[in-house]
Amino acid sequence: MKKILISALTLFGLSIHNASAEQPAEALLQEMHQASEQLSYELSYILIKKNSIEPLLYRHANFENQQLAHLLYLSGPVREVIRRDSEVSYVEPGVEPFTVQSEDMVAPTIPLLHSNIDKLRENYDFVSVGRAREAGSATQVVRVVPKDGLRYSYVLWVDENTHLPLRADLVDRDGEVLEQYRTISFVVNEQISEVMSGLKDVKLPGVLTLPQGNVNQASWNVGWVPTGFEPAEVNRYRMAMTDRLVETQMYTDGLFNFSVYIAERDENSLQGQVIRQGRRTLHTFVKGSAEISIVGDIPPSTAQRIAQSVSIEPVKAIEP
Repeated sequence: MKKILISALTLFGLSIHNASAEQPAEALLQEMHQASEQLSYELSYILIKKNSIEPLLYRHANFENQQLAHLLYLSGPVREVIRRDSEVSYVEPGVEPFTVQSEDMVAPTIPLLHSNIDKLRENYDFVSVGRAREAGSATQVVRVVPKDGLRYSYVLWVDENTHLPLRADLVDRDGEVLEQYRTISFVVNEQISEVMSGLKDVKLPGVLTLPQGNVNQASWNVGWVPTGFEPAEVNRYRMAMTDRLVETQMYTDGLFNFSVYIAERDENSLQGQVIRQGRRTLHTFVKGSAEISIVGDIPPSTAQRIAQSVSIEPVKAIEP
């Protein structure tokens, strides 16, 4: 009886210790952001989609107050992305390497790794789920849930010691997992900073001068988007294959993004089509003489509502 009592008290003490070890969700995410910017680390992880698994290696260092990062695709042709502070260079097969002015990699890095948590909390709730184990380490689990229910959610596993994210699941509103980022192994030490210091001297292409939005005033307007999505400039270009004139505008909330495409209706235009492949939704909708397409990382119902809100001037959807 005495042994049973001692065991019960021990388990009770452990449960109290575990509960006290959990941090408030937002404070944990703030520490995650700080760790991802300040530490020198290496993450080996896989991106799991419905029909594919992509192995990746991500290294980061803060060397002499300069942010250095390197993402390497570990299978197939050589592909890599290199960041040096506010310059990001892309090396892709079949394309000349190029560099753009940006602090964000357009690449499959673990979600929320460098996200602005203060900005995200305006449109997302952070909920502590408990503790778990990932990549051999104790983690705390946090859900990042949209306040309006109009976009996807993330579930994050954050390492208790380093505060780096070791796993991220992208989840739709029905609870289906659309994508998983799962760390296999990771290292945190200053030797990584020394190794990555060589990136400062690597000769990379000069920064491209990206054209500013070339449409002063569009003849269409998006009447509704979920709260927090901010628009970029409107651009106009001709599609390479069909020579069709298209106007487009991108929206982002700091975590997800989508684009609106407007073109003249033709014989190939579809009256209404919704396709979702993983995180990506494509919705095409014909309104008057215009074909409206919404493409992005949003649920199909949200894409349909955005498309329905687009108003077109009665003249022409696009003036050549």
